[in-house]
Amino acid sequence: MADFILAIDQGTTGSTVALMDSAGKVRASVNNEFPQVYPKPGWVEHRPDEIWGSVLKGIRAVLRKKVCKAADIAAIGITNQRETSLLWDRQSGDPLNNAIVWQCRRTTDFCEKLKSAGHERDVRRRTGLVLDPYFSASKFRWLLNNTSGISRLRRAGRVAAGTVDSYLIWQLSGGKSHVTDVSNASRTSLMNLKTCAWDRKMLDLFEVPVDILPRIAPSSAELGRTQGVPGLPDDIPITGVAGDQQAALFGQACFAPGDAKCTFGTGSFILMNTGSEPLQSDAGLLTTVAWQLGEQGKPVFALEGGAFICGAAVQWLRDGLKIIKNAPAVEALAREVPDHGGVEFVPALTGLGAPHWAPEARGTLTGLTRGTQWGHIARATLDAMALQNADILRAMESDLGKRMKPLRVDGGAAANNLLMQTQADVLGRKLIRPQVIETTVAGACYLAGLGVGMWQSPKDIRDIWQVESEFSVAMSTGARRKRQVSWNKALERTLL
Repeated sequence: MADFILAIDQGTTGSTVALMDSAGKVRASVNNEFPQVYPKPGWVEHRPDEIWGSVLKGIRAVLRKKVCKAADIAAIGITNQRETSLLWDRQSGDPLNNAIVWQCRRTTDFCEKLKSAGHERDVRRRTGLVLDPYFSASKFRWLLNNTSGISRLRRAGRVAAGTVDSYLIWQLSGGKSHVTDVSNASRTSLMNLKTCAWDRKMLDLFEVPVDILPRIAPSSAELGRTQGVPGLPDDIPITGVAGDQQAALFGQACFAPGDAKCTFGTGSFILMNTGSEPLQSDAGLLTTVAWQLGEQGKPVFALEGGAFICGAAVQWLRDGLKIIKNAPAVEALAREVPDHGGVEFVPALTGLGAPHWAPEARGTLTGLTRGTQWGHIARATLDAMALQNADILRAMESDLGKRMKPLRVDGGAAANNLLMQTQADVLGRKLIRPQVIETTVAGACYLAGLGVGMWQSPKDIRDIWQVESEFSVAMSTGARRKRQVSWNKALERTLL
């Protein structure tokens, strides 16, 4: 009986392939890393054939674990690094250039030119996004202007453009499906949030022809079928697709307006479900599509805020200051002191993201005295990770006009109990950590399972979603206010 979902979680540094059973349990998981390419300072690329190779390697490896036979796979779900953009040949499937990764800043000057010309307000109104090289549109433009032989291939109708999900669906389907889902399309700066279709004005502004772009489809529906994939039978339906952060929101069962999750990774990404209408932020947050279930389903929207540096701040303590030997050691070091001792660390090591959007900001370490110990700096680092998230979450509450429900957490740093307790305290909300911590994989599987009827509705998924730990608020309102005042003063210095 075909009762397993194969998940492909294609990330920035590697690809994970996993198997989930119909009870919602991840039964096997394999990760394969691939190289990063840095051709110039501020430029980041991936070789598309290495992305695809890492996925094929993962499929072979996960099936060798003998959890199930390939014939037992009912559907495939995909989640992916967002905004990363690439071109490939429709005829051969070969990449036409390296993929431009979401982190790449090569199109900064072009985006600044559009800002100076007064286009940002219209971009934001139509797409929900700020004008920034982070998003895909300016990347597509750069590739079209800087790829050898592109004019000849364009005339022959052989150019396909897309984000990583589109490229994987193309490869899995043997070139028969050129499609993306609404969540990924909403991160390109080319999709109109109200119509969930490619926006003609944005296509013209970024000089991207619509004929090279994929069809926009729901996140849970049949987007293609396997064809000629080594190790897999033909005709397995691909029925779940979402960008990684939206997949994590779905994987955390955040199905109601006000439900929110925070992924503690290199940076921290916070998404809050806002329901069936796109909500424009007055507080510097992004509006994005979370998912769409089925052709007849309405899109569900979310507010998103990201802090560029989260777990990376702990890596800096390890690799830069060398005060810890490994990342988990930060918790023990921070517990050597009762609090931050007046030390504040604003981790603007690559600028500040939402809600400040200050790319020129630089990190600051203040409040040092003769009594300052390594433990105070470690404690201030964990505090900062929590405090910057609290700023984003309060901005979300302000935009939504209602109090947030308990925050669901995931990601590598979510295993740090001191950080989780600190987050609950400075936010003043309970935190919930799930049993299935691979929330992006879970989201892709849930979407795919819904697409083939393994689960009938989000209610079925909520029934199998389980809590591992809860962190209740232990800080008084007065102490929280005092802690926020100290943090705000440090922020003001950073933003000078």
